[in-house]
Amino acid sequence: MTVAGADDPAARSDSAAPLAPGPRARAALAGIPTYNAGQRPRVRTDLTVYKASSNENPYPPLPSVVDAIARAAAQANRYPDPASTRLVAAIAAHHDVPADHVAVGTGSVALCSHLVSALAGPGDEVLYAWRSFEAYPICVQVAGAASVAVPLLADERHDLPGMAAAIGPRTRLVFVCNPNNPTGQVVHAAELAEFLDAVPPDVLVVMDEAYVEFVRDPQVPDGIRLYRDRPNVAVLRTFSKAYGLAGLRVGYLVAHPEVAAAARLTSTPFGVSVIAEEAAIASLAAHEELAGRVASVVAERDRFVAGLRAAGLHLEATQANFVWLRLADRAAEFARACEEAGVTIRPYAGEGVRITVAEPEANDRVVAVARQFVTANGPAGEQ
Repeated sequence: MTVAGADDPAARSDSAAPLAPGPRARAALAGIPTYNAGQRPRVRTDLTVYKASSNENPYPPLPSVVDAIARAAAQANRYPDPASTRLVAAIAAHHDVPADHVAVGTGSVALCSHLVSALAGPGDEVLYAWRSFEAYPICVQVAGAASVAVPLLADERHDLPGMAAAIGPRTRLVFVCNPNNPTGQVVHAAELAEFLDAVPPDVLVVMDEAYVEFVRDPQVPDGIRLYRDRPNVAVLRTFSKAYGLAGLRVGYLVAHPEVAAAARLTSTPFGVSVIAEEAAIASLAAHEELAGRVASVVAERDRFVAGLRAAGLHLEATQANFVWLRLADRAAEFARACEEAGVTIRPYAGEGVRITVAEPEANDRVVAVARQFVTANGPAGEQ
C-alpha cells in the first residue's frame, strides 16, 4: 500500500488533480436484491394496530423461557460459547441425532448464507423455486454464485420435475422451502422422494423447514427423517416462528457431519448470544407446552382462511402461520386498505400479499377489509 506524502502530487490540494479512487465493493454485489423485511405499523391514536407482515408468533415466550432470558441477561458481559455446546446437545437430544450433525446460527437465514458460502462460489449455481424465501437470491449473489429460479406451479407449489430438469453440472445446492414462504404450500413425501432420487449425490438439497411445526397435512415429510438415509440432504429449522424467539435470532441445521462442519467454518464467531442459547434450551424443554400454543395458531389459521374464503377471496390451503393471496396488480391496494384498518401486512408488488396469522382481532379486521374489497372490485385471488 502506498501512502501519499507531502511530495506526492496526489496529496496536493490542486483542483486540477484527479481524485484518488475510494474503496470499491465486489462487482458481484452490483444489483443485489434488497431484503424487504415486514414493515412495522405506523403509530395510531384512534385504534390498536397490529403487525401481520413478518410471520411472527403472536404469543410471547413462555414464562419459563422469559425467566431463562432474564437469568442469561446477567451474563451479557461475557462472550457466548462459540460452539453453543449446550444448545447443540439439546437439539441433538431433541431429534435423536449425533451432536456433530448439528450447527447453529443467528436464525435459519444465517445458516442459508453459511451453506451457500461453504458450497458455492463463482461459476457455481444454486437452484430454488420462485417465488420463495427472498433471502435465497441474496445469499447466492453475495457468494458470487448464480441463481437458477424455477417458477412455481399454478397452485403455488414447487415444480419438482422442473427443478430436477434444471439441475446441471454447475449446480451445487438446491433449496426446497417446505412449507414455502410466502405461499404456504407444501411438497408431499412421494413427489419429494422421486425428486431426491433424481438429484446427483454431490448436490446438496436443503429442506428449509422454518414453519414445519404448523404443518397438519400428513403427506408432508419430516426432513430430519429423510436426512438420516440421504447424505446429500440437510434440514434447516428455527426458533423464530413456532417457538416465538424471532427477536433473539437462533436457528439450526441438521446435516451429515461434513456438511455441518462446512456450515460452522463459514459462520460468524460468537454468533448465537448467551441469551439466545439459554432461551432456545428452555424452549426445547417446554416443547409440549409450546405445542399447545402452536395448535392455537393453527386453529386460528383455519378460522382465518375460512373467513377470507367466505368474503370472496380465492386462496390455496396453507400449512404455515400465514396466508397468501395472489392479487397481482391489486396487491398494493389491498395492503393499503389493511393498513388503514390498523393491520400491516406484506405486499409483493404485482404478485400478491402475505398475511401472518395474528391476533384474532387483527384477523377479523383483514376479513372485513376483504369483504369490502370484493364488494368494490369483485372476486380476487384467482390464478
